[in-house]
Amino acid sequence: MKFLRNLLASILGFFISLFLLFCLFLLIAAIAGGGDEIVVKPNSVLELDLAKQIKDYAPKDTSPLAQALELDSEKLSLDKVLNAIENAQLDDNIKGISIKTNAIGAGMAQTQAIRKKLEEFKESGKFIYAYNDVYSQKNYYLSSVADSLFLNPVGQIDFSGLSSEILYYKDFEDKYGVKMEVVRHGKYKSAVEPYLENKMSDANREQITSFLTSIWSEFTSNISKTRNISVEQLNLIADNSEGRNAELALKNKLIDGIIYKDEYTEKLNNAVDTKSNTIDLMDYIKSGKGRISSTAKDKIAVIYAQGQIMYGEGNEDVIGQGMINRAIKKAVKDKKVKAIVLRVNSPGGSALASELIWRELELAKKEKPLVVSMGNLAASGGYYIACNADVIVAEPTTITGSIGVFGALPNAYELSQKMGINAEQVSTNKSASYSLFEPMDQKFYDVTKEGVEQIYTTFVNRVATGRKMTFEKVDAIAQGRVWTGKEALENGLVDELGGLEDAINAAVQLADIKSYRIRNYPSYKKDIKEMFNISPFGKVNKEEIIKEAIGTENYELFRQINEFKNMEGIQARMPYVIQIK
Repeated sequence: MKFLRNLLASILGFFISLFLLFCLFLLIAAIAGGGDEIVVKPNSVLELDLAKQIKDYAPKDTSPLAQALELDSEKLSLDKVLNAIENAQLDDNIKGISIKTNAIGAGMAQTQAIRKKLEEFKESGKFIYAYNDVYSQKNYYLSSVADSLFLNPVGQIDFSGLSSEILYYKDFEDKYGVKMEVVRHGKYKSAVEPYLENKMSDANREQITSFLTSIWSEFTSNISKTRNISVEQLNLIADNSEGRNAELALKNKLIDGIIYKDEYTEKLNNAVDTKSNTIDLMDYIKSGKGRISSTAKDKIAVIYAQGQIMYGEGNEDVIGQGMINRAIKKAVKDKKVKAIVLRVNSPGGSALASELIWRELELAKKEKPLVVSMGNLAASGGYYIACNADVIVAEPTTITGSIGVFGALPNAYELSQKMGINAEQVSTNKSASYSLFEPMDQKFYDVTKEGVEQIYTTFVNRVATGRKMTFEKVDAIAQGRVWTGKEALENGLVDELGGLEDAINAAVQLADIKSYRIRNYPSYKKDIKEMFNISPFGKVNKEEIIKEAIGTENYELFRQINEFKNMEGIQARMPYVIQIK
């Protein structure tokens, strides 16, 4: 009995100690987090460093523990960047903006939205300067909005047009005996073409040429207006790489001056008639300038759907029907929410999850106006969940469409034969089945093909109903083909060109309200295990450790390969990973 009392006392003492240690952690975090308040000083210049990855939505973890211990990593969200620029326009302490970033961590449509907001900032009469040692193509596109643009004397500008490269694996598969068994619908559904052919099909070349030309047209027309260089001249500059050194860049009016960094700082000082106080974008956002204040009672719900679509709960980087559908229901239930804006940034994914989200949106639309805003991507499954909106708004450079379906399974039968491996199966029934080590039989192919065709027909019908088009008309522009937002406006897949702000304005008009505030969904919480999953290197999660070790670009490749193993069931997914640098 005495032993039992001692055991219980020890257990109780352990939990009391654990609780006290936890309280000590919170106290230390509170003390450490109580730093100086960020103050925007007079004669300040807002410095835009956009090298961090920019998400459409990067909310803070809402759990008290994560906030107290500051376990939530720093992120940039597009809405905060745009809000900060808008606030800077009205901020008397901000005299101008300096674009000084080594890279742009945003997609093309996001970059275009930031550029538009900077154009609005210029209307205030405040200046925008830009400086860099080397400009990537996307960096130059953004920076070309500046009143004055400068380059290091030994710097250069990558301005050479857009190109695409796709690897084909058919000969590799034949040589080594490992291949992908593919079932698809859509002659443009080129996600699986590299496994079936050893060269690009005419249909694939047609669509790639089309959307690259459309995006490049946006590039050159926007740059032409702000740099006062004709589109024809810009194409000649690109053809001959005439931004390859500072002298050529200046000669061709791509820049306004060749200077060193210290000389650029002096120009900023001259622009404000005194020594300038530089405040970086992250600090400006932390000072409270990353949001637009409003006391309005009515709300517009903005629901962010970003990442690939997977069946399940989902998280900040993956669209799952669990989290998204709960957010939709909350927005519908909230009487102060007068309209819903769904912000889509997705290449697609699970056809089943896409259908489940589509259904929840269809129910929501019966209660409140529904507007879709398309980000960098709203393709395949991403378009599936967008197609039934009252209004669809896309950026000209948004990649959308890709209305097609496919299924793909790895097969190692020929390799196993070469290695002397023989697989034998025993089954109780004659249902269609698949083995990695046997050729796909006709029965399994027929069943899978039937499923692909059924989902494709459902997908096209969803689009036809949502867009008020005939099945035949949708089918003609579907077939898995990818379109830019600009092209999608012409063929009826979207209603307007613009950004999230334009979509919100459309929702306000449909709701017939005068004043409003924004309510963002969903909210995210980490469980306690994830919070304390801290490495010896001080990184909060394994993704950050890998990114630190192999670099951002290599991490993106790793992430794409890693996502492949999560593809379950029939996919409504975009055929490409498109990156413009």
